[in-house]
Amino acid sequence: MRRRDLLLATGLGALPAWAAEAGPAYDWRSLSYGAGGFIPGFVFHPREKGLLYARTDIGGAYRFDPAARRWLPLLDHLAKADADLMGVLSLAVDPSDANRVYAACGLYTGQWARNAALLASNDRGATWQTCELGIKLAGNGGGRGTGERLQVDPNRPERLLLGTTQDGLLQSTDRGQHFSRLSGFPAKHVSLVLFDAKSKAIYAGSHDQPGLFVSNDDGASFKRVAELPAQVPQRAVIGPDSSLYVSLAGGDASQPVNPGNARTGSVWRRTPDGRWRNITPVKPGGGQTFGYSGLDVDAKRPGRIVVSTIERWGDGDEIYVSDDFGASWSPLSPRSSFDASTHPWLQIFQAKTPHKQGHWLADFKIDPHDGEHAVYGTGYGLWMTSNLGGSRVNWAFTVDNLEETSVTGLESPSGGASLLASMGDVSGAAWDDLAQGPKNGLFLPSGETNRSVAFAELNPAIVARTSDAAANGGYWSNDGGASWRAFGPSSRNTKTPEGWTAPMGQVAVSAKGGFFVWAPEKQAALFSRDHGKTWAQSQGWPADRDVTLTPVADRSVEGVFYVYDRGAGRILVSMDGGASFQPGVTGLPKLETWRSAQLICAPGKLRDLWLALPDGLLHLPGVDSKPQGMRGVVEPWRVAVGKAAEGAAYHAIYVWGRVQMNGDDGTEGLFRSVDAGATWQRINDDRHRFGRLNALTADPLEFGVVYLAPEGRGVIIGKPRA
Repeated sequence: MRRRDLLLATGLGALPAWAAEAGPAYDWRSLSYGAGGFIPGFVFHPREKGLLYARTDIGGAYRFDPAARRWLPLLDHLAKADADLMGVLSLAVDPSDANRVYAACGLYTGQWARNAALLASNDRGATWQTCELGIKLAGNGGGRGTGERLQVDPNRPERLLLGTTQDGLLQSTDRGQHFSRLSGFPAKHVSLVLFDAKSKAIYAGSHDQPGLFVSNDDGASFKRVAELPAQVPQRAVIGPDSSLYVSLAGGDASQPVNPGNARTGSVWRRTPDGRWRNITPVKPGGGQTFGYSGLDVDAKRPGRIVVSTIERWGDGDEIYVSDDFGASWSPLSPRSSFDASTHPWLQIFQAKTPHKQGHWLADFKIDPHDGEHAVYGTGYGLWMTSNLGGSRVNWAFTVDNLEETSVTGLESPSGGASLLASMGDVSGAAWDDLAQGPKNGLFLPSGETNRSVAFAELNPAIVARTSDAAANGGYWSNDGGASWRAFGPSSRNTKTPEGWTAPMGQVAVSAKGGFFVWAPEKQAALFSRDHGKTWAQSQGWPADRDVTLTPVADRSVEGVFYVYDRGAGRILVSMDGGASFQPGVTGLPKLETWRSAQLICAPGKLRDLWLALPDGLLHLPGVDSKPQGMRGVVEPWRVAVGKAAEGAAYHAIYVWGRVQMNGDDGTEGLFRSVDAGATWQRINDDRHRFGRLNALTADPLEFGVVYLAPEGRGVIIGKPRA
């Protein structure tokens, strides 16, 4: 029985056919935090000054606006079904046409992942055509820091070559509309592709057969370059004198390199007369393991080369500069300064590490039109300079509007901070002023993966959050996130059965803040009556350990919590601060482990619950009430409540999902209801779909304001257009 049929059979289905309508216009923008994720590649256009693109592993692609010194996101149009295309494995520009740009997209190679696609634009990324590839690409997999794998033939711009993750080297002769495999290339996992416009040679590197290969017959066959070591080519570039430079890294031959697995490496130059020379600045050894990755030349200054190490964890990664074709090198860090003043989290991060240049330095690019202008990426953002050749090189963290942080949870409190966000890798923050980045509300320590954040509705100064790296799994605050105290010890499992660090799951805070309920991922829930100092196991918690369950606090009555027991089709209720749970609402649909659901509580009265199921939205408006199915809501993926509209009797309700419009089967979008779900209006448009949302919340103090956490795109705020 399909889920919709099941809802109808239990009396919880939608009412007769009904349609939503287009709603008020909204403005959407990224909240400032300051990058936070891996930026593995950049592409300058060789002929148009100022045209620069960046790719990220989970947050899409960007174009730089040099006048405003900010980045423009290019893939926010992607729908939920296309969210995996936010993983950009490679970018390419057409050297003969500055308007054309291509992106090879796909997150993972697992069977469950969406097939990869080539996105093609003839207006610099303003709009895109999607060309399905029928294969998988690992934009967020091992080896993603190498490249570029996608290239446009400078002599035949309708021809593209694409190096794939597991399907060898592909060719298109119609600007990416169709691809076929070049059988002459022997390897499966391609690390880079490079055209030599003058000689018409084609170079390709490989992860699974480490080495550089060359074709002198237009790609019909490839021969390995015997002079180079059996290491993975990371970057390759041709200098203005026709020298060919290659950076390499090597490790376990069974694993791709960059990021991860870099144990050795080297840098090589092929001179214009065809001789290969090892020009490695510093050779790995003496207890130091690392490789080389980022590589570029000054297009107007023959002999100037820049190369970066990667994964030199001991002494930290370094950038080396040569002005004599690699005969001698000087390290850049002794004469570099790094301005992190505009991003407080980065200031704290920089203060605790001696390696100011960052980690995962996968790509370094010199502007082909201005040798003083350069950019390089790290595992947490990018640095840019306008005086590369100066006696003192000044680097700025130029990430305005490039927000790649992976946000795991959002809450908009009833007082104090406007927004709380838990984040992967960089912990998270509280925003007091939405017009600028967080200053006093950083979640410290700043370098951890936080899984969730929660506040007390009637006492919003009380906040709790979970952290995988915290010694006891989390922290709590009594001043709205300005300062933090660690949880006390508990009986939770710190490791998964496979030996990995166990994700610390979800936490809920009672209405007045006197009780916490904590559900570490796929473990029994714990409760605390002393702000996390001591913990005990909750009784009656669902026995199902195959899914992550989320405790929900009642927002009006102290000490009341809920959980949706999806395997049994019921909502369990605790009236004793999480010590025990008993069935409170039964007869709900049972869900398979792979299907998602979300339970939330509205403020104002006891047990005002909303339950988003795969095929319907239910409202339980109070104790002993019967679930009411919201008509027209076909498939709700996220639900949130916010401040009521002026004169409205109930909170505004927001849904991300599919809702019927004009008699259709359901239109994907963000929808708002100001009449408790009786009618709905779509508030986003097809340019602002943001792929897949990890979290959704709405402002309880300002009507119409909604916050989104797209996967890999930081935090997006939506406000009705004035």
